[in-house]
Parts: sequence; structure tokens; C-alpha cells
Amino acid sequence: MVKPKSLGHVVLRVRQLARAESFYTKILSLDVQARIDKKMLFLTSNSESSHELALFEIGKDAPGPNPDGVGLYHTAWRYQSLEELRQLHKKLGENDIESGIGNHGISIGIYFFDPDGNEIEAYYELPKQFWPKENIFSGDYFPDGLDTKL
Repeated sequence: MVKPKSLGHVVLRVRQLARAESFYTKILSLDVQARIDKKMLFLTSNSESSHELALFEIGKDAPGPNPDGVGLYHTAWRYQSLEELRQLHKKLGENDIESGIGNHGISIGIYFFDPDGNEIEAYYELPKQFWPKENIFSGDYFPDGLDTKL
């Protein structure tokens, strides 16, 4: 059976490219890789990747995401450490960006929205040797002694 190596990138439609660029470079610290005709932007968190996120401007009057419809629920950005996730959580607060926390058993995530209403998860995932043998997404699993306070 042939299967993909990995998910390569996500393309999001945004109302105003400059506003979205400011958010993704300031809040998530993504690097701009390329632009096309002032309407499309390519960003990455990984210098070995051409891009992980592309933003396509469709106009300031475009409707936002529909939480009751089919489609993308959220993008998720994985962080190297819990400390990095704490730093992001602090940055969100300093920029008056509301967020919520989710414990997924093998990971802990912060949920928030970009200026266009696209949901983002930033998360830290435990190394695989700490995963439970069953029900890996059962929540409240983080091992005793691991400080998960953000």
C-alpha cells in the first residue's frame, strides 16, 4: 500500500494578508518563505521545509469559518518542550489573545483563534515511551511530577 510520508502544508483563506502575516509572524514566530502577487504568503516554523502554512487573501468582506459546517477544525503546531508552550501562553496573554487549555492524555494544548477566526492548537506531546498502552487520548494522563501548569 502506498501512503504519504507526512502532511506537508495547509492553505488558509484570510481576509487581509498583512493582518494575518503580522499575527503568524508575531505570535507563532513563523518565518516568511515567499510571496506571490501580494495575495499569497508562504510561512514555516522549520527551515528545512519550503512551507507548512500558506495564506491566501480573499477580501476583507469574506465570511469567516463556519463552526457548524464541514471543513477544517483547526491547525496544530507542535512545540519542542512544555517550557516553549508556556512561553507562547504568556505571549498570547500579553497580546490580549484569549485561549483555552486542553489535556489530551499524551499532549497538552493551547487553543486560540487567528484574526480571521481560524482555530489554532499549539501543543507539547509526551515522548512515546510515556504514552499509556491503551486509550492514549483519554485526558488527564500526564505523569505525576510533570508540571503541566501553563
